[in-house]
Amino acid sequence: MKWILFFTTLLINFREPFSQQSASGSAIRPGAERMELYLPLLKGKRVGIFANHTSRVGATHLVDTLRKAGVNITVIFGPEHGFRGTAGAGEKIGNFTDEKTGIPVISLYGTKRRPEADDLKNTDILLFDIQDVGVRFYTYISSLEEFMEAAFAYQKPLLILDRPNPNGFYVDGPVLEKKYRSFVGMQPVPVVYGMTIGEYALMLAGEKWLSPRANAYLKQFSRQNKKYSRSTFAIKVIPCENYTHNSKYILPVKPSPNLPEIQSVYLYPSTCFFEGTVLSEGRGTEKPFQLFGHPELPSHLYAFTPMPNEGARHPKHSGKICYGWNLSGTPEEVLQKVNRRIQLRWLMEAYRLFPKKDSFFILPKSGKMEESFFNKLAGNNLLWKQIVEGKTEEEIRKTWEPALSAFKKIRKKYLLYPDADSL
Repeated sequence: MKWILFFTTLLINFREPFSQQSASGSAIRPGAERMELYLPLLKGKRVGIFANHTSRVGATHLVDTLRKAGVNITVIFGPEHGFRGTAGAGEKIGNFTDEKTGIPVISLYGTKRRPEADDLKNTDILLFDIQDVGVRFYTYISSLEEFMEAAFAYQKPLLILDRPNPNGFYVDGPVLEKKYRSFVGMQPVPVVYGMTIGEYALMLAGEKWLSPRANAYLKQFSRQNKKYSRSTFAIKVIPCENYTHNSKYILPVKPSPNLPEIQSVYLYPSTCFFEGTVLSEGRGTEKPFQLFGHPELPSHLYAFTPMPNEGARHPKHSGKICYGWNLSGTPEEVLQKVNRRIQLRWLMEAYRLFPKKDSFFILPKSGKMEESFFNKLAGNNLLWKQIVEGKTEEEIRKTWEPALSAFKKIRKKYLLYPDADSL
């Protein structure tokens, strides 16, 4: 236990001070903009950077900003949707050379999910900077975990530039059961976990949720670096400034093609469940995750027609009129609909009205329920059964305890910012 306590202390001491959001509404500064805190750590180093189109310092891409500052970036790694953020959900991406910089880009959402030894041979330090949305099945936290595994396996210091969580003001949903672990859910956390990507990384390390090899390295590192300096670290987070978990942070850049505006980001934790059903979740429209429906639902409902676009080349029911719901509105109106919790009523009502209930959920070809995409999203097989059995929303929510409360206690140990009032 001593090494765990020491490692946690080590992480706390590596955090830089931050300012709380002022009453006058001081601007939130993501970690990437606080260059005075991390540029000295990159000086003279060969840097491998995990980034995408959201990795910006103001209006300029982080890679361009760092190169202008004299940082030697030797390799770039890209997640789902690619380094430039234009690939559709689940679309496999190959390696390439970035035209603007001439730097090789290695995809970590194609044939492999983490860097290998050869990918890191010309690096001295790794840097991670991607805008997350705070939802378990949004794959950037899975990419973060894989990147951490590689960093610790090959003993490379990992620097994380933190960014605000636009869904960071609440914690809710079923906690993932290990049996349903996949790339859209790798750890026992709820659907909405209320942490920034930096806080989440500290939790992965501090709770020893990584591989035995990674955990052993962190244990060894903490023993060997009792007299450490700020430039000696296994993992270090550069925190945001003026951010709290009460902040309502509007993303300056869409994080992926199917989250084009903050309203989709707010609704995503509740309406992404439709991806595991035969209903359209709004992909192929201008309002993905704000619209959902099916051609066989009652025709008096809201009508929309999915069509191929940048983020959905083959959307469900492409070219067919779907009938369903339109949850769009102003950010404030959508926030009010969400009301700091995952809303199950839309899923439940869609199931109630759907005429062919036996085909509402998409069955896995293997017949194994742990391979059902809906169950991977939910993190269990129970939610599926509860919807079919007609359980009420409150009855379902009660089954999320005590695992949800237990997670909240773990979460609090790794918070870098003042917590939300409701937690």
